[in-house]
Amino acid sequence: YRWFTDPACRALYHPDDHALHSRVFASGLRAVVTLRGPGSWAAHLQNLLLDRSEEFRAVWQEHEIGVRHDNVKRFVHPEIGELDLTCQALLDPVQSHRLLVYTAVPGTESHEKLQLLSVIGAHDLMATPSGNQGP
Repeated sequence: YRWFTDPACRALYHPDDHALHSRVFASGLRAVVTLRGPGSWAAHLQNLLLDRSEEFRAVWQEHEIGVRHDNVKRFVHPEIGELDLTCQALLDPVQSHRLLVYTAVPGTESHEKLQLLSVIGAHDLMATPSGNQGP
């Protein structure tokens, strides 16, 4: 929902990959709506997005099913820049939940950046430049 309604949500993802992310999210929602039916929370979410997002309406009109991300995803970290991370998905088919595990290939620049992140610590992406928490 936030992907289509909150532009700030996209800041962590490489801009060249935004269109694919939109297609993946719409395709995934279509699969859940089909599985759970017209009275489901997924169908409610579909209707909200159709009302609120022109981009979602356009992607939804394509009727794509089974669109997936590549195994490597590109992120843009606010302090260390671009990261190319391999993604593995662990699926719970009963609950339709996925746990995503991201790793970098040893010896790559992304691997070195992940090691740097383990030293400098987690960064609160909602903090304002003054250090105060955002909304």
